[in-house]
Amino acid sequence: MSGAELLDVASAIAALARAAGATFIVNDRADIAALAGADGVHVGQDDLSPRHVRRVVGDTAIVGLSTHTLEHVDLALDEPISYFAIGPVFGTATKATGYDPIGLDRVAEAARRGRARGLPLVAIGGITLDRAPAVIEAGAASVAVISDLLDGGEPEARVRAYTERLSR
Repeated sequence: MSGAELLDVASAIAALARAAGATFIVNDRADIAALAGADGVHVGQDDLSPRHVRRVVGDTAIVGLSTHTLEHVDLALDEPISYFAIGPVFGTATKATGYDPIGLDRVAEAARRGRARGLPLVAIGGITLDRAPAVIEAGAASVAVISDLLDGGEPEARVRAYTERLSR
């Protein structure tokens, strides 16, 4: 969609999120996040650097950064971020990253490095309801899920299942 259309959609989502007490993070687009009044932005390795993102969204916004290797993790930890993500943890068809699945051992190592800097880790890629507890046990603070939320055609019920399982 065009930038104007994206801004309109993001602004509507931001308003709904505020009314529900939810946090709204825009993917990739710091400009849209700032203009829409989102809580933050998540960027990837090929997007604006977190230092540049901060110039757009300010010091109080949430800024997340995707990583795919431990080398990326080490570089991310020197950036002005609120959290970092790593993945794909498992194989996924949702998004081609060009990186092989990293597995739980690398999740654990990335989480250890992040904790040393006080930064939470989000794990992404091939996460399912059955796999999510092991990912959290490996050290991830949270998981990002796409395809598995659509399993069964009832995403709201699936989110509730995740919430229930991961809050145990």
